[in-house]
Amino acid sequence: MNKKDNLKRVIVDFKKLTPEILALLVEKYPHGYDDGHVISFRNANNEIVEAVEVTTEDTKYLVKVSTKLAVTMENYDEDDYEDFDNDDPEAVQDPDLDPDEMSDSD
Repeated sequence: MNKKDNLKRVIVDFKKLTPEILALLVEKYPHGYDDGHVISFRNANNEIVEAVEVTTEDTKYLVKVSTKLAVTMENYDEDDYEDFDNDDPEAVQDPDLDPDEMSDSD
């Protein structure tokens, strides 16, 4: 069995799309996805589901295809999500650091 077979598989609905998964989708499908990228399968309720696949190091995400997904990918702007998981550097500072001694050369 290769490493790809050990990936956790997660089906993601558009409404639960995280900025990280959206960024991966836009990176993988920069010009959008087409029928050749869509995977069809049956879910636990025996309903046909269509999704596009994006993989991280440990997880294979199947993102359900919808018109809203396509529009969201088209309107994606990386700057909107740039600070998603970063704390405000002005709000959280190391008390041992003197801000006057910090330089921009790092």
